[in-house]
Amino acid sequence: MINQSATAESAIHTGGGAAPATVPRIALVGVHGFGERHLANLARLQQAGVLELVAVADPNPPAPGRLAPSVAVFDDLAQLLAADPGIDVVILATPIQTHAPLALAALSAGKDVYVEKPPVASLARFQEVLAAAEAAGGLVQVGFQSLGSHALPAIRELVESGSVGEVLGLSAKGQWVRNKAYFKRSRWAGKRSLDGIDVVDGVATNALAHAVATGLHLAGAHTLADVESVETDLYRAHGTESDDTSIIRILTSGGRTLLCALTLCAPEQQRPSVTVHGTRGEITLFYTEDEVVITTPDGERREKFGRTDLLENLLAARSAGTPLLCALPDTGAFTTVLEAIRTAPAPQPINADYVTWAGEGDEAHPVVHGIAAAMERAVKAQATFAELGLPWARELPPVRTLTLDGNPVAAYQDGSRIRAVSSPRPYLHPIRTLAGTVVTDHQPLDHVWHLGAGVALQDVDGVNFWGGRTYTREAGQYVWRPDHGSIAVKDTQVEEMATQTGGAACRLQETLAWNGPDGTPVLHEDRTWTWSGVNASVWQLTLAFALSPAGGQAVSLGSPGSNGRFEGGYGGFFWRLPACGEATVWTPAGAGEPEVHGSVAPWLAWAGTFDGGAATLVFVAAEGSTDPWFVRVDGYPGVGQSLAWESPVIAEPGNPVQRSVTVLVADGVLGTTDIEALINQQGNRS
Repeated sequence: MINQSATAESAIHTGGGAAPATVPRIALVGVHGFGERHLANLARLQQAGVLELVAVADPNPPAPGRLAPSVAVFDDLAQLLAADPGIDVVILATPIQTHAPLALAALSAGKDVYVEKPPVASLARFQEVLAAAEAAGGLVQVGFQSLGSHALPAIRELVESGSVGEVLGLSAKGQWVRNKAYFKRSRWAGKRSLDGIDVVDGVATNALAHAVATGLHLAGAHTLADVESVETDLYRAHGTESDDTSIIRILTSGGRTLLCALTLCAPEQQRPSVTVHGTRGEITLFYTEDEVVITTPDGERREKFGRTDLLENLLAARSAGTPLLCALPDTGAFTTVLEAIRTAPAPQPINADYVTWAGEGDEAHPVVHGIAAAMERAVKAQATFAELGLPWARELPPVRTLTLDGNPVAAYQDGSRIRAVSSPRPYLHPIRTLAGTVVTDHQPLDHVWHLGAGVALQDVDGVNFWGGRTYTREAGQYVWRPDHGSIAVKDTQVEEMATQTGGAACRLQETLAWNGPDGTPVLHEDRTWTWSGVNASVWQLTLAFALSPAGGQAVSLGSPGSNGRFEGGYGGFFWRLPACGEATVWTPAGAGEPEVHGSVAPWLAWAGTFDGGAATLVFVAAEGSTDPWFVRVDGYPGVGQSLAWESPVIAEPGNPVQRSVTVLVADGVLGTTDIEALINQQGNRS
């Protein structure tokens, strides 16, 4: 529809050689949905005398009386541009898939453009609009309103001043609630494409796109060249095409990692945020409110900031050359993320067993079980839902599966998906009983650097091969240091062999390189995993390893305990258990954590109820071993043998440090008599 009288009045201002208008003349395309907010903002700015709204376009006209009589109303942008009401700026508040063609039309007509987020639905379209803007000399502002926040430069100054130490990474987190009606509001809602045209709606590209864009901004990623890689882990609980629960992990060309954990399936709406994680604290921006929370060892402080309106910024750029706060080229990094989502496989539906629907009818909304805790864990570990092994996430195949009679009992992981400050290394997880109960955990929220069962040390000639903070004698506490090493697999061999009792066993032999932060080899390790069945409910796993200097000099193998932390001598073999109910731990000489922690005993047993059933783990020391047991029950469930309880152990050229331990993995709860019988039967004091 065309409002003819309004069009005629517009001609009074611009036609027939009249003097140009004293204020910019604005057209709004799309007056419903988010367009309503633009109408309110335009009314505010027009009342302030900084612009004039002269035209709108929408196939569904605004309600009578909603606009001043002087505002021309058109069905679409093509009609508006053909009528030529003398506009300077076109605001696009239209469906995602229309942004690019409408922006191209406006730029071709010589207009500056304000386009809502996301600016386009593909990388190809982005480059097309970018080229058109450059050719026309037009300005294109993208409506990521959070990038107008005055908190952003303040946060950059805090980071550059070292207020939170060295940056470990950034995260963006959003937990929103969206019901069925949300996805019925338009044909394109919840679609990856519509009528063969890209839409790329989704939690990261639309609903919580500001979280991604703000995180990229603080990570220093603006243009296409600022992004090194994007990994996507996409899921949906709604009956849509697009993702509503996802992890996006972005590596910038500057070497920073941004982990975005986003859902529209939370139990309740939470304020979205972006956090800079540092070695001395964190800076969190709640971007919808421009509130910053700084947390350091000195305490917590909060500060509120103002915000520059992006339309006002665009007008200032037109009149005074003020830089755009969200220019189209500076959304190249976000478009790279969008393109990764567009080209990724369709989001995986979340199994209904892990979703509860709240509410009725169109007000019903899904809640993914444990989603808040899963997102916290993902952010802290910089890991995807799949990497964490969540039960509803897609399954990532391990490097190798350990089996007995075709039954998988353990998965071998090479550590390549582990973040650098968790000291990537090979490990076994999940380890299962013969009945299938999982008895290991990895990347748990309390210590995301705990990785199933394996070998780790916190101080190898000053290099941390354990992960997380390092305990130093000088500091007398745990501190973040750039000292994290990694353990790389150089060679593996698998073979079958006979056991002493005449049964069959399997053996995995590895050659491993312990490399420092700069990649320089520090240790050479020969590691052997051996596993075999014991009876219908028990199997056994033996780990043997030998550590030798990689060069011609002796290497010190230490722990927090050897560096002064009382009874903190963990390091060497370590087994992280999952949450365990009714946990009991004992040795032949005592029971309970206070009794067994730090003790030397031929074996140590752990029994309890895990998710899946009751199980008992019996850790059997090598004959003559004097290494104390390291045990945690209350703080977290874990068992290890301390290689350096109070003093470091020295690995010398030609004289490797060697250790071994055997673990009996049993269904059900075993007693001491059962345990002693099994140990004697197998003769496995290794």
